[in-house]
Amino acid sequence: MSTSIADRPVADPATRAAGVVAVVAHRKKTFGGGLDELRTHLIAAEVGRLLWYEVPKSRKAPKKIRKALDQGAELILVWGGDGMVQRCADTLAGTDVPMGILPAGTANLFAGNLGIPTDLPEALRVALHGPQRKLDLGRLNGEHFAVMAGAGFDGDLIRDADRKLKGRLGRIAYVWTGLRHVRGELIHTRIRVDGADWFDGEASCVLFGNIGTITGGIPAFDDARPDDGALEIGVSTASGAVDWARTLGRMAAGRSADSPLVRITRGRKVQVRFAAPKTYELDGGARGTTRRLKVKAMPGALTVCCPDPPR
Repeated sequence: MSTSIADRPVADPATRAAGVVAVVAHRKKTFGGGLDELRTHLIAAEVGRLLWYEVPKSRKAPKKIRKALDQGAELILVWGGDGMVQRCADTLAGTDVPMGILPAGTANLFAGNLGIPTDLPEALRVALHGPQRKLDLGRLNGEHFAVMAGAGFDGDLIRDADRKLKGRLGRIAYVWTGLRHVRGELIHTRIRVDGADWFDGEASCVLFGNIGTITGGIPAFDDARPDDGALEIGVSTASGAVDWARTLGRMAAGRSADSPLVRITRGRKVQVRFAAPKTYELDGGARGTTRRLKVKAMPGALTVCCPDPPR
């Protein structure tokens, strides 16, 4: 059986990968022909030295990233979704070692916002030979995030989203679990942005965005860019099914700032205080509850292999 050029392993004598390349893969995630196909393409690309690590959960990835760095890795290929990318980005932040993303997750919001292909050979070609860009990260309570972070309604939604349901239904799972939280408990919230008071009142959700499209594929921050040295900050006062239907509807239509129940600004340093503990999350991963959030933009903290810019 003949093989088309598009199906052949990545191999271009003029642009062969060199140096030490490490794969850090979430073994439960699938993409293209799977990890066997990835290994085949990497061998064909003639990398100088290949390090291979597989993990059953994204929270075990940082240890492998550190091991790869100790072994002299010059490029880290991350196989997984936004949660896997977040864990790896948190460890790679400030190292200047580039990350190549192989989007094997459910939403792949960071990869999608960057234009990384959902075709394995092409995504790998970008990872091995694409231009390397310095991109911003956010940092919440000491942990970096690439896409967004939030607390309140969003944190509860992420915490309760069943993993199997999410895998089967994707973004619909967020709507399903969101319906269980439409009462959107309001709580007194104080927010300071770059040293000045910005919000003081009842709120149900606080969000911080590094890119425009957030959890569930919703375009929440129209003007967000991962290279502007700042974060988008949003607070919602929606409460109850009707309020949240209006709010999510406007967000899904890309008109978040037009909602009377949403306030949005941009900043570099943010401090949030809640009157009671709230669940918070980073890039779709629930963490725990807290009364305080300390958020900071980290300009150029992560080097990412990106597609060539359009001509």
